[in-house]
Amino acid sequence: MDNPKPNKPTRTRNPRKSSYGTSRRSIIKKSFSQEQVMFTGPLSDDPIIAIIGGGMSGLVCALNLEKRGIRSTVFDTGLHGLGGRMGTRIIDPQPLIFDHAAQFFTVSDPQFAKLVDGWSEKGQVQRWEGTIGELEVGGRFVPLPSSPPRYIGVNGMRPLADSILSQTRMIDVVRPCWISKLEPCNGMWHLSENGKPRGQFDALVIAHNGKCANRLLASSGLPLIARQMKRLELSSIWALLAAFEDPLPNPANAVTFPFEGAFVKGVDSVSWMANNAKKLLCSQNTGPHCWTFFSTATFGKRNKVPQENIPTATAERVKEAMLEGVENALGLSKSSLKRPFYTRLQLWGAALPTNTPGIPCIFDPHGRAGICGDWLLGSSLEAAAISGIALANHANQVIADYFQSGGARPDEFAVGLHNEFQPLIGHDIGQFPGLESEEQTVMAQSIQLST
Repeated sequence: MDNPKPNKPTRTRNPRKSSYGTSRRSIIKKSFSQEQVMFTGPLSDDPIIAIIGGGMSGLVCALNLEKRGIRSTVFDTGLHGLGGRMGTRIIDPQPLIFDHAAQFFTVSDPQFAKLVDGWSEKGQVQRWEGTIGELEVGGRFVPLPSSPPRYIGVNGMRPLADSILSQTRMIDVVRPCWISKLEPCNGMWHLSENGKPRGQFDALVIAHNGKCANRLLASSGLPLIARQMKRLELSSIWALLAAFEDPLPNPANAVTFPFEGAFVKGVDSVSWMANNAKKLLCSQNTGPHCWTFFSTATFGKRNKVPQENIPTATAERVKEAMLEGVENALGLSKSSLKRPFYTRLQLWGAALPTNTPGIPCIFDPHGRAGICGDWLLGSSLEAAAISGIALANHANQVIADYFQSGGARPDEFAVGLHNEFQPLIGHDIGQFPGLESEEQTVMAQSIQLST
């Protein structure tokens, strides 16, 4: 795309050669451990925004930017599809199907409710009517109320993610792509992947987190955003996908209502279990029976290894510990659980946030860059969507009122650059607004009062 008109250069008393090239149109000043990018000129007439991360927050941000006539390109690392934590695996030829990240979501926010209503009308989401509850060690199952409604993606979570941008016209998607460098040059953000140029953009959205985001921001010229990202703490969770020929034994008190999902209590190696065959395919007693088991965050931390290269011995130890945890949860005797005929183990090394600044988005007007993600408000798909909507709304205001004005009063448009973080309360597999137990509600209120 065409570059905006040249900015009038700002003279400094001791000029030095720029590390970004002598033709750049940004002023850089020293701040914290890196130099702060200071873009000064107006945007091009047809701005385009780069969104790094194709999870819920990044996709919803792109969708809401398009509604305001703003183009964007979404860069995502997914090999199998978009969605981030909205992952679904289908193993042929049976087929076997597993939601191996986000299991379901609830709705409490009006903006998110409107979004979900639209997905429902298009047949992209449906209510999960199956019984879920809490399963205490030894096999005691307590069903949870059916309210609030629980939603799942039709055919799994990943198809929902892929469908969000299915009818868009102003959004490009590039995947699989691992953006490795951000460089401000000529009044634009230049993105590259291992030395390969990936385009020039007027503004930047970071919609993913963890070590990769920290590396990306470490020398980008966005020290305030980088500092906030580094404050984020993330849990590690093991996911075990297991397919059984026969149904798992029901807990003794759940014979009349076989459960489809359960938050497991009192078991070190398992925090959640769900029957994907019943949830997604509505199959009852016919096999195969595809279960997703999640570890606790404590177990994940204790057994954490590089997720890209899991040692065979670690994988086997973790799998056996989790299957034994399933036995304990169901109240079965040791080694009585029939062996699954298929297993797949995955470590979510940067699974879910454990702290939050409690704001919907972060935006740095000097660097024309923002952040969206569930961690800014909580650890749920709803929080991710609200964050994406909020950043898109703010970016629209900034483009209309700030960028085109030549950058007057930039601090009025800064958001979340200095907010302190507080602990998050929720299940090990995330938050589900409206579904919190009484104990979690009391803990959350006590933290809020103390701060």
